[in-house]
Amino acid sequence: MTEYIGTLIQPGQPGYPARVSIDSSGAAAIERLDGPVDTGLVITPGLADLHNHGGAGYSFPTSSLEECREAALHHRRFGTTTLLASTVSQTREVLLPQLGILASLVEEGSLDGIHAEGPFVNTCRCGAQDPAAIIPGDPEFFREMIEAARGQLRSITFAPETDHARELVDLCVQHDIIVSLGHTDANFDETAAIVDYATSQGAQVTATHLFNAMPSLHHRNPGPIAALLDAASQREDVSVELIADGVHLDNHTVQMVLNTVGYPAATFVSDAMGAAGKADGDYVLGALAVTVRDGVARLRTEDGSEGSIAGGTSRVSDQVRLQSSVGLPLPEVLRSATSGHGLLNLAHRASVSEGPANLVVWDEQMQVREVYREGHRAQA
Repeated sequence: MTEYIGTLIQPGQPGYPARVSIDSSGAAAIERLDGPVDTGLVITPGLADLHNHGGAGYSFPTSSLEECREAALHHRRFGTTTLLASTVSQTREVLLPQLGILASLVEEGSLDGIHAEGPFVNTCRCGAQDPAAIIPGDPEFFREMIEAARGQLRSITFAPETDHARELVDLCVQHDIIVSLGHTDANFDETAAIVDYATSQGAQVTATHLFNAMPSLHHRNPGPIAALLDAASQREDVSVELIADGVHLDNHTVQMVLNTVGYPAATFVSDAMGAAGKADGDYVLGALAVTVRDGVARLRTEDGSEGSIAGGTSRVSDQVRLQSSVGLPLPEVLRSATSGHGLLNLAHRASVSEGPANLVVWDEQMQVREVYREGHRAQA
């Protein structure tokens, strides 16, 4: 029997002193304690990350099965108990076999699904996507992707203005795939129209890393950001991804979005690339060269100038620590850091409860110390 005594915080609820005991089968039992505890430990549910390209030096779009498994384990050790592996825009010859590799990791339980970021996005908002691999919306290719992923594709990012966007939505609905809109140059009306169509067909809609790789919000040309914020503030079937790492978004921007749509309608994601958990240096994201300096990943250009931000180097637990340190209430921050569980029909992981343990134990500096997922402890 393993016991943790500390402050138990469920998303959106005040914390209270508790003893959480985990037996040899991995089952958790919770006992509320009288009076304060001074261990400094905080116990929360595990975190969710629906947009993640890798970590520990390995990249989900290109690495081997064993390397991708290690990338997944890296994020689990840092508190992520629900994880989608994200691909990037790639050719058929590269993308389809890689989807098969990632599907194997879902089937063995190392991952919870696959997120395809592209290739049906807008080249003028490609960010760290390879423009040579971006193509117009192609329902037949999308069917090939779904088949290659063996039913494990759970989310796809495409631009609202891409060709055959409604047919892509229809395929998402048929195969229980989240419609994630991003890497787009669409205007407000184009974005709102595809959101309306998708939700009318029963799709779950998210915004891929809101603000990044899309036109800036302007008072005379509100664009996709305003359309997505408007929808997420009114509909339970629309949410927005936020890379709340202080690099992709200023902390005040994060707070503004959370105040606008509510914490449950925002989903913290890492958009991590292979450099997450590694030192500064040179890496790759798909087919593109990336340099990480001071923890910020940017495309490496031929003339040596700074290119676009190329994914993140944080884990979702880093974002929880950051946002709670700048004044946001930890119980509310946890709502955004765990909302992804429910989007994948894994809502039981969004609370610490009796049964198979799904939890994170943090120390008083909000560093992750222990992680359990479905009763299994993540080895450090």
